[in-house]
Amino acid sequence: MVPHPHVANPNRADLFGVDLSDRGPVYTQGFTHANPVPSAYRVGPFVFSSVITGRSQRDRSLPGTLEEQAAAMAGALCAVIEGAGGTPDDVVHVTVWLADLGRKDVLNREWVALFPDPAKRPARHVLAGVLEGGKLIECEFVAVLTS
Repeated sequence: MVPHPHVANPNRADLFGVDLSDRGPVYTQGFTHANPVPSAYRVGPFVFSSVITGRSQRDRSLPGTLEEQAAAMAGALCAVIEGAGGTPDDVVHVTVWLADLGRKDVLNREWVALFPDPAKRPARHVLAGVLEGGKLIECEFVAVLTS
């Protein structure tokens, strides 16, 4: 039996015509993690972020309100995707953790500001999160670079 050309073939460096050998970590100026991980990882046109919080990109302080943290998180998402060579239009999925699911209205305001065109908004999954250290919101995203 001949295996499918894209399954379990260690000699293949592409997937459906996508070069998977072009890969590496994305480090974003002004956005770092406390742990030894990059801001994101890019494989070909695919970008997978690490967690993105609402910390200030300037001094890593954590604002006290959900509104401030959501705005800082949106800014950090932009910085990470731009650091990977993309734009928010390239984001295809976002997972968001909220300390209080009853506050989706705050997230939705930032969401519409970040993704104003309904035809280009990515899929989103919002989960209740037990977040540490005063965090009220955090996210991660998947993007497919189109340019």
